[in-house]
Amino acid sequence: MSPFEAVVLGIVQGLTEFLPVSSSAHLYLVPRLLGWQYGGMAFDVALHWGTLLALLAAFWSDWLALFRDAFSGPDAERKTARSTLLKIVVACVPAAVIGWIFQDFIATRLRSLPLQAAMLAIFGFLLWWVDRARPPGREERNPSWGASMTMGLAQTLALVPGVSRSGITITAGRTAGMSRVSAARFSFLLATPITFGAGIVELRHMPNGIAPGTLLLGVVTAAVTGFFAIRGLIRWLGRAGFAFFFAYRLALAVLVLIFSTPPVT
Repeated sequence: MSPFEAVVLGIVQGLTEFLPVSSSAHLYLVPRLLGWQYGGMAFDVALHWGTLLALLAAFWSDWLALFRDAFSGPDAERKTARSTLLKIVVACVPAAVIGWIFQDFIATRLRSLPLQAAMLAIFGFLLWWVDRARPPGREERNPSWGASMTMGLAQTLALVPGVSRSGITITAGRTAGMSRVSAARFSFLLATPITFGAGIVELRHMPNGIAPGTLLLGVVTAAVTGFFAIRGLIRWLGRAGFAFFFAYRLALAVLVLIFSTPPVT
């Protein structure tokens, strides 16, 4: 893999990990469209370390406030902070367990392009439709247990390429009555431990055929791009919905189907 390819894929990862359009589908599709060799799931996970850095940079103040209040805040704030942290941990358990048990099946059986196209279209429609059908929702920084677990369980579906982790968790949050911005914020908080855990698990599969400098370029690019993608999405959701993302996912699904259809000879 060349440094240029690593930078391009880092940009792709940084944008698509946080926008509700599926990073796994893009990381698999973009190299094939450009005639590059697919870097493999290990390289994809390495890029996730970059988006983990983006999450920490974007939400460091939130995490700092949660841990500070959980251990040294007034009684009411301490109770709320501990409740929020516990909800984040518990909500991440389903995806962590399912991902660990079925990691080989996911890596080998769920990478087909037609399946990814179907997931892009179906879950893009659900994101748009649920957001339109539900009222504006509650602005809350400490979601209920029901909303937290709904988003946590939905996160397991993101193990299927094409679904989009941010997309399905925001859909679940809107279903549970949260506002767009509140659902997105909690979705990103959930992403932090799950991304860190996936990175730790996949350390043993780190790509050996890629020069360290090239790999570092991809990770740094993903971190910088991801940081701005997070900030951009939060601002977007403050004033607009998901029609654009649904249209984009639908167009991408059509492109994937066209690309996956063997030429007539």
